[in-house]
Amino acid sequence: MSVKRRDHGRWLADVQPIRGQRFRKLFDTRAEALRYEAHIIANKALDPAWNPRAPDRRKLSELIGLWFDLHGHMLKDGERRKAKLDAICKRLRDPIGSTLDASVYAHDRRVRSQAGTTPKTLNNELGYLRAVYNELRGLGQIDYENPLKLVKPFRIDERELSWLTDEQVSVLLDAIRTGCENPHVEPVVLICLATGARWSEAEGLTSVRLKNACITFSKTKSSKVRTVPVSPELEAFIREHWKQYGPFTGAITSFRRALDRSGITLPKGQASHALRHTFASHFMQKGGNILTLQKILGHSSLAMTMRYAHLAPEHLAEAVRLSPLAGVTLSGHSKVKETKKS
Repeated sequence: MSVKRRDHGRWLADVQPIRGQRFRKLFDTRAEALRYEAHIIANKALDPAWNPRAPDRRKLSELIGLWFDLHGHMLKDGERRKAKLDAICKRLRDPIGSTLDASVYAHDRRVRSQAGTTPKTLNNELGYLRAVYNELRGLGQIDYENPLKLVKPFRIDERELSWLTDEQVSVLLDAIRTGCENPHVEPVVLICLATGARWSEAEGLTSVRLKNACITFSKTKSSKVRTVPVSPELEAFIREHWKQYGPFTGAITSFRRALDRSGITLPKGQASHALRHTFASHFMQKGGNILTLQKILGHSSLAMTMRYAHLAPEHLAEAVRLSPLAGVTLSGHSKVKETKKS
């Protein structure tokens, strides 16, 4: 690199910032030539080609470990997610993270789907793996696009929410009271039916969170603390139970056996959760407010609670009142048919 005066009096800036690139230009003054030289050098220093990074050759397993160290350990289900991610990594034969082939991942997903893995599980795993890349990029640990960014999740049909009628609730409670070897099943079921709590929330209830006919749930799925009032009779029943049997212990298996004995059939995976749906469904059918129900259930968004809106009395009444059959005398129509036949 140099700035030299030529025979004709002008100044030549001859700049070669990197091998293979040369910039030459004539100027009327030496100051202009020097500024040009500085400009070329400064701009090339900012160019990635000036000092290219070595390719990121870290394996997917290394990225998963880094994600867990920097972020995953803070999640409630961080350990479980990492176990899922490690299993995915093993099935994909631990590729280089930056060159993960989306089609290879999609093929593995198809194989697992055909083997019986549910679409919901596969969608969750896709979300977990995407989160690894997104978090690491946000933390400045990688500088490339998420290789699974354009992989589409499976479309899942909305499941029908199963809930128990008053008669079924009585049948279930009778099956619990007459044949359950675990005494904790009945109070836990009653708490779920009275508050819409998840089974784990009700089972984890302690005496310090039951006071003044109110139950406070903490460490919930949404990480929110919520308080739900219950009847004084239920509070007294629970306290008397604790005096006799001690704190709640694991009772879900005994509950499932009681459910089988009751003869009540529920969709797969909705055994204990049907108790939560039952509370919400009865709440709306009896004229409850949808926003109040959201707070009671602890839903993070109203959209989740809106699944129960169709059970509101006004909704059900309008379905009948605004139906195209409203006002049509069906029995009279049947008589017309009979007259024609005769």
